[in-house]
Amino acid sequence: MARRRRQHHTSLRTSEEDINVARRVPRTPQTESAAYKLAFSDEEFMTAEETRPIRLQLEILKPELWLAERGINSTVVLFGGARLPAPGAEAWAAKNDVQKKNLEKNSKYYEEARKFSRLASLTSETLDYKEYVVVTGGGPGVMEAGSKGAVEVGAPNIGLNIVLPHEQAPNQYVTPDLCFNFHYFATRKIHFLLRARVIAVFPGGFGTMDEFFEALTLIQTGRMERVPVLLFGKDFWSRVINLEALAEEGTISPGDLDLFETVDTAEEAWCIVREFYNLPKITDEGCDTPE
Repeated sequence: MARRRRQHHTSLRTSEEDINVARRVPRTPQTESAAYKLAFSDEEFMTAEETRPIRLQLEILKPELWLAERGINSTVVLFGGARLPAPGAEAWAAKNDVQKKNLEKNSKYYEEARKFSRLASLTSETLDYKEYVVVTGGGPGVMEAGSKGAVEVGAPNIGLNIVLPHEQAPNQYVTPDLCFNFHYFATRKIHFLLRARVIAVFPGGFGTMDEFFEALTLIQTGRMERVPVLLFGKDFWSRVINLEALAEEGTISPGDLDLFETVDTAEEAWCIVREFYNLPKITDEGCDTPE
């Protein structure tokens, strides 16, 4: 972005230059006043309640420009619980023995997320990493598994982190140049779905279900084009939600149940993606269905 800005303003003073000039002015009561600060370099002004619309615009614009300049056209989105441990790792989020047992049991989905990310990333490699680039929330659990799977095959991956009270830091596998930080959930959600060609949803909690249902709503209402929505974990999801009951009650159409498919393995899920987009077969851990 900086290079493009300098080229565009070859004969004009840039905002950056004006900020530097403003820092060098003599220190007087006038120049030391908060009123004198350039509006866009005034942190107190930019974080005021009244400037929220500007901040929302900036959080949409910065990642959009960043990804566009790198030619990233489409993504494979992985949603899932931050609390799921890797197989064999400690279930750090467990609050009791029952949670510990279940988190350890569901750690298999960490491994499936890693494998699914590998398959997506191998396809992305054949397209110069412009299409089907893996994107996660950038944190631990399923997000870490998705980032790790991409790194294992030498592929970049995007992390959309967010500032939370308990300090969620990006996992070590997110491509540093593609690691973004958000204040607003709303703008983060826009970037999750703006380029999404595939949505893979792994076991998780409120945040995961929020992301799953929002994607379904956008597709259901025609605000987003139809893409494969893959719900990993037949046993898990059959226990925690009952969408068939919604159809029986008439609050959704019976056909709405076809907006997603429930799967258990990465290979099974990638077969669905391949068939949907008529993608070529890949070799590493690939789909064994006939061409």
